[in-house]
Amino acid sequence: MTIAPEQSAWFATTFATMVDNVERVVLGKRHVVELAFTAMVSEGHLLLEDYPGTGKTSLARAMSQSVQGVSSRIQFTPDLLPGDVTGITVYDQKKGEFEFHSGPIFANVVLADEINRASPKTQSALLEAMEEGKVTVDGVTRSTGSPFLVIATQNPIEQAGTYRLPEAQLDRFMMKTSLGYPDLASTIRILEGTSETQHDLAPVITPQALVGMSDLARSVFVNPLLFDYIARIIEATRTARQVRMGVSVRGARALTKASKTWAAAQGRTYVTPDDVKGLAEQVLAHRIVLDPEAEFDGVTASAVIGQILLDIVPPSRSDLM
Repeated sequence: MTIAPEQSAWFATTFATMVDNVERVVLGKRHVVELAFTAMVSEGHLLLEDYPGTGKTSLARAMSQSVQGVSSRIQFTPDLLPGDVTGITVYDQKKGEFEFHSGPIFANVVLADEINRASPKTQSALLEAMEEGKVTVDGVTRSTGSPFLVIATQNPIEQAGTYRLPEAQLDRFMMKTSLGYPDLASTIRILEGTSETQHDLAPVITPQALVGMSDLARSVFVNPLLFDYIARIIEATRTARQVRMGVSVRGARALTKASKTWAAAQGRTYVTPDDVKGLAEQVLAHRIVLDPEAEFDGVTASAVIGQILLDIVPPSRSDLM
């Protein structure tokens, strides 16, 4: 099934309305908000590497309120246990039976704050939920619900007492980006108190409608030449001399899904090379493991992706018509 023009128009209007709503709280960060909703509609997750106090919690709560959902926040610490994330089964003496007490992972938008401060065992408690939208506790599998978005944060400066996220977990984040500090005009509005708070936000879409948006995004047309273009980009990350480990198949699928959602958000029924190029760094860079010598020389994963995009010629508009 291919998405119809009128469905694409509704998708673009609704997507813009959600972004506008969140931008009333998270000032001056429209592109990041668009990326966050792109990950959400694409059924992916978002990793924010950012400084404290840049509005990460506000972003998560505002997104949840915009889609009439439930939000939760998990403060990751070294003593956090897997059960603190997923929930535990407790014996109720009055009822004479075991009852499951759900953890904060059961929410529409989950803010995993400073995720790299928890032990690898606790970090791994997120893996099944992020990949399958399900949690298994004591042999019983429960759905986290839909929509389901994990927004995880980590501090790029303070690394004492942290555990590096394993590649398997990084690969489960559809995108990695940063909010950054607000610009001067936005800072002034915040100080003046003219920006709105999460309590002022009204929902603009239901969770069921958001699931419908995800279904529509999957129907966006991708020309076979663009599949070839994406595959060549992925292959280039594996053969680049500065790279020790390139992008996985999961990463290739993530770039395709995100490109479809981004195209629909622009009111189109088809993906263009610019959609792919515009999302490649956010979707692919965090999945690359650089060679130690390249890291020592100051090479970054973003620079590698940028060079690959320059080297690989995308299909022309005439070829795609």
